[in-house]
Amino acid sequence: MRKVYRGGDAPVEALRGVDFAVRRGEMVAIMGPSGCGKTTLLNCLSGLDSVDAGEILIDGRLLGRMDDRTLTRYRAGSMGFVFQSYNLLPVLSAVENVELPLLVAQVPPAEARARALSVLAEVGLADRASHRPARLSGGQQQRAAVARAIVGRPAIVWADEPSGNLDSAAAAELMALLRRLNGELGQTFVIVTHAREVGELADRIVRMRDGLIAG
Repeated sequence: MRKVYRGGDAPVEALRGVDFAVRRGEMVAIMGPSGCGKTTLLNCLSGLDSVDAGEILIDGRLLGRMDDRTLTRYRAGSMGFVFQSYNLLPVLSAVENVELPLLVAQVPPAEARARALSVLAEVGLADRASHRPARLSGGQQQRAAVARAIVGRPAIVWADEPSGNLDSAAAAELMALLRRLNGELGQTFVIVTHAREVGELADRIVRMRDGLIAG
């Protein structure tokens, strides 16, 4: 897989020929120095960005052959996303943030609310369901973001520096949560991280350097 960014003084080859596979139910950490292509790889694998060469096959389906609408529906139904900045809507409560993707997928409101409350309980936030993000700690906000990512029971969860804004204790709690969910739900997790302690909890580490898999 190759990805080139154009528009500046010179083209930047962010991915220079990446080839690897992730097994169903595996937790994989992608690690490497800043600027090596980790986030670009995650964005391309999840269909948030396109590739210039190569193919991405997920569960027997080629992302590059889907039109925009089909790809959007596929992401909504089969993928979850966790970001470093949480990306919670500040005007909504925790449960409203978590149920939002279900409502977008046209799940009936009562069912969406029940599922959102259940998942918040799974991540230890049952008593914070009515709180808006500003009233949650960083670790609690990231737990809410994880709940939102898994509420639709996606086959695969993509996480970009999920512990980046957390202190060491909250980061350890978050990774223990992801590890537990991975084991209990059988979901596949692909995690971009700088943190060695995060990588060590994964089943496998993929190391990147200069747009290539280094090991």
